[in-house]
Amino acid sequence: MVDALGVAVVGFGWMGRVHTQAYARVRHHYPRLPLRPELVAVAEEVPGRAEEAAERYGFASATRDWREVAADPRVRAVSVTAPNFLHREIGVAMAEAGKHLWIEKPVGLTGEDARAVADAVARAGVQGAVGFNYRNAPAVEAARDLIAAGGIGAVTHVRIRLFSDYAAHPDGALTWRYERRRGGSGVLGDLASHGADLARFLLGDIASLTADTAVFVPQRARPAGATAGHALAAGGEPGPVENEDYVGCLLRFASGARGVLEACRVSVGEQNNYGFEVHGTRGAVFWDFRRMNELGVSRGTAYQDQPVSTVYVGPGDGEFAAFQPGAANAMGYDDLKVVEAHRFLRSIAEGRPYGATLADAVRSADVLDAMVASAESGAWVSLPSS
Repeated sequence: MVDALGVAVVGFGWMGRVHTQAYARVRHHYPRLPLRPELVAVAEEVPGRAEEAAERYGFASATRDWREVAADPRVRAVSVTAPNFLHREIGVAMAEAGKHLWIEKPVGLTGEDARAVADAVARAGVQGAVGFNYRNAPAVEAARDLIAAGGIGAVTHVRIRLFSDYAAHPDGALTWRYERRRGGSGVLGDLASHGADLARFLLGDIASLTADTAVFVPQRARPAGATAGHALAAGGEPGPVENEDYVGCLLRFASGARGVLEACRVSVGEQNNYGFEVHGTRGAVFWDFRRMNELGVSRGTAYQDQPVSTVYVGPGDGEFAAFQPGAANAMGYDDLKVVEAHRFLRSIAEGRPYGATLADAVRSADVLDAMVASAESGAWVSLPSS
């Protein structure tokens, strides 16, 4: 017996569309899932956008006010894909209304915001999932398994990079994303939040860190009207960029391993250059998001001049088998969100968490807060153990 589950999406930019498409596809890839998501409601404050989404994707109703979604008894689960500064208010309200919550990262602007949402989910007894999609790549899960099994020896150091050019154009519109009050800590929330989650997912708790940040495009033009994505706004009234374009961070893990995490949103010539290199006493493992279904693996007993092999992930790795029948068949970005949707819905069906949770969001937010504090003070900052 398959139960219908009324779902809603709050915020319908690109990520809202990705969540919607994941709900539509999830039972194609996971036919034994005991829940069937039904698109009940979509909320978006930009005039006409919710109605367009309803017509295109088949939502039963559309509204500009997310509070109507919270009050709708048909809705049992909600995706929150609105701008960052709304995540705490909407996330807490949805949990208090008894809705299961799939919320994008960062969960608010600070660790305090993330804790508020996590606490609301816990009090309500609902399930909560967070959009740390890169950990869902089968190659990343295979790398984690290899590391945990001692396949590269004891981990000595890691480098995690998240470089992109989405904000590199000097005529990029001065949207909420560049304001401290609404966009938080800039590239830290946008990209470094993923890096912090990958670091913990692969290597465990971060014990302390020191960070440096910079703004490389100090002014942008204010847009004349509503914008979507990273639109240009040449000729508008200039205003200051208040949050970070770049962060570089040194990490010390509880295990004793060391790390470097870098993220930049204005890297000309870089498009989604995300990945990691993990080195151990007997080998190493490498992953590049742009070659998402491959791992570079070095292991053995040679130590010096030890070769690196390219390994293609296959049906035995992570959730690969739900999408492709054999190794080296490609998966893509949107597939990672289908994996996320499945884990969220499975959590609801079974009453226990699968995948990234609000606890993971809190830990990532703590790392970002520590980065901000370190950049301000110039000192190492310790993090609490989980």
